[in-house]
Amino acid sequence: MSQTIHVVCGHCDSVVRLPGERVREAPKCPKCHFALFEGKPVALTAANFDQHVARNDLPLVVDFWAPWCGPCIAMAPFFEATARELEPKLRFAKLNTEDEPAPAARLNIRSIPTLVVFRGGRELALVERRGGLSPPCPGAQSR
Repeated sequence: MSQTIHVVCGHCDSVVRLPGERVREAPKCPKCHFALFEGKPVALTAANFDQHVARNDLPLVVDFWAPWCGPCIAMAPFFEATARELEPKLRFAKLNTEDEPAPAARLNIRSIPTLVVFRGGRELALVERRGGLSPPCPGAQSR
């Protein structure tokens, strides 16, 4: 018997239990019937951020960005191309910090673009534009 994983749907935010061997078979959400993996980042909001961070069994790479940020806009095509290439091994998401400032403030994110890798509700790595790879920040806790 294979390992079961949990994937949060990028459309309806439902948590879907999925046999591990089905991850590469273009699975669909049983609730909304959209594909679970579309090869593009999921749009996160303050309302669904914790659900995606805590309930996805796959590592989740979140891009904290804003529409006025030149480096964020320049990086976006590369982030999307990476999502196309690496899903479903990793899950990719974007959070617009101008529209949804609460999650970024809670994580003490002070500059953008910033990439944070989460797994099982825990911050694994943080990459800031000016600082490079950093260990998880001391305030990051399981959600």
